[in-house]
Amino acid sequence: MARVKVCGLTRGADLKATVEAGADAVGVISEVPIDTPREVDPAKAAELLADVPPFVTATLVTMPASPERAVELVRTVGPDAVQLHGEWTPDEIGYIRAETERKVLLAVDADDPIQAEEFDGVADALVVDSTRDSGAGGTGETHDWGMTGDLAARLTVPVVLAGGLTAENVGEAVRAADPFAVDVSSGVELSEGRKDHNAVARFVANAGREVEVV
Repeated sequence: MARVKVCGLTRGADLKATVEAGADAVGVISEVPIDTPREVDPAKAAELLADVPPFVTATLVTMPASPERAVELVRTVGPDAVQLHGEWTPDEIGYIRAETERKVLLAVDADDPIQAEEFDGVADALVVDSTRDSGAGGTGETHDWGMTGDLAARLTVPVVLAGGLTAENVGEAVRAADPFAVDVSSGVELSEGRKDHNAVARFVANAGREVEVV
């Protein structure tokens, strides 16, 4: 069974449906240097995450220009955790963790296990994703789940599996990679930035069941 994070939430109704479906974490995207309909400004991000109930992890997903800006965003938005994309050093991750006193998740490329091993024990968790050249995720592309499973077995920190997941394939992905959690965004959408509440519910169920819900 894997925990579930639903990312790219832009509307209160979608966040409410995600929580009611049983997701363990929700993600709001703010301040990323790529064009995405899932991005909201920091004020909207703070508004959305303020409505997340206890025991659900409110996550800010961002790709800021500097560690200092990452700290500013966390203080503005007020998440429980921050998920960073882009190029970072271990010292920068340590600085952000210390200054924000928040859990820091770092996105790493599924095809670069050396990078993942470099940040093992530095970040609080690693999000193994299919990334763009910029380091941003959200490509909607799957990768080798078995290889990610091998990586997860070697690492000491939790691994979050992301990239091209849907309600239809998440059960297989969990069985292949045995991750701590799975992360979905575009795979449960009606249109870009708007979630399909039925798909979200099926995704959450299928991430933790041997028999998939159809």
